Amino acid sequence: MKPEARHEEHADSDNDAETQRRRSMANVRPPKVTMTSDLVGGVPGTRAELQTWIHDRLHLPADTEAALCAAVEHVMARQERRWQDSKDDAIKALLEGFAERMTALRNEIQARDATVANISHYFERLVGELTDKTRRDPKTKLMNFGRFMEQLESFLALEQRTRWCAVGLVDITAFKWYNDALGHAIGDRIIERVAGILGEQIRSDDLIAIESERGKSRDLHARLGGDEFCFLIPDLADYGVAWLIAERFRDAVERFDWTQEDPRLEVQPVRVDVGVVCLSMGPVAERRSIARKLAGELIDRADKLMYDAKGERASHAFTMRVRLEKGRLVEIPNEEG
Repeated sequence: MKPEARHEEHADSDNDAETQRRRSMANVRPPKVTMTSDLVGGVPGTRAELQTWIHDRLHLPADTEAALCAAVEHVMARQERRWQDSKDDAIKALLEGFAERMTALRNEIQARDATVANISHYFERLVGELTDKTRRDPKTKLMNFGRFMEQLESFLALEQRTRWCAVGLVDITAFKWYNDALGHAIGDRIIERVAGILGEQIRSDDLIAIESERGKSRDLHARLGGDEFCFLIPDLADYGVAWLIAERFRDAVERFDWTQEDPRLEVQPVRVDVGVVCLSMGPVAERRSIARKLAGELIDRADKLMYDAKGERASHAFTMRVRLEKGRLVEIPNEEG
């Protein structure tokens, strides 16, 4: 056989082998990738799980697998560094802001030239002032009505030693005229002065007062709202004392020289109308479960008495005696001693 023929036969054989190899590779399908049951949600959750997943499921050549794992590790490490840098920046910013606030506070304390004891006293006073503001009327500095009702309810539910108590309401007579004729500024001064007069007339033996700063006094005196005030006399040996105290309030207001507040008040001095309900305390067991309702009813009755006095232009306080009978307030007739 000629050399040229042998060369052509060999080339044909190589072509047949290459064709057969390509056909075989075409019939080979890549391995089906499935997730093992121990992977949460069917995906790797850690670096180790990811490396195992690549090795077991992708069947890559060793060098390709190593390169892929290295690339993944590089990307993850880079992202972690970025996350750590962001976290560090956030913590740094937070600490800087906190440091600024602490510096401002330290400067304030240093400006006050405070000792450790003074610092403690300062914060205690601050808390006390904030607490007190929620309980007091800003204009008169008297207890506000909400706080008054809380204390009245508590007193009625717990008090066991006293025979009589009294709840009273005070209203400035014809207050609208002062506001309209003289202006709201004068009206505000009248309200503040009436509140001050009531405070000046309060003595410990009267058992009618604003709350003691030391918390020892149970006496209550508050601004109900507008030009109205309310008070509790918590411990009376006799109901008649309540009328005497109410009258002293009235007299003190009428005797005050109102021209000190405004010369125009000389022609129409300020007066007040007062209504007082005296409660025979009775057993505490009868009051405990209805203390809130009882407090509201006492206020309502005192309010009615006050408006009765206003309607009749009375020159004295109106009073009433009541007691509890089967959970209801009942007026005590005058003929009963």
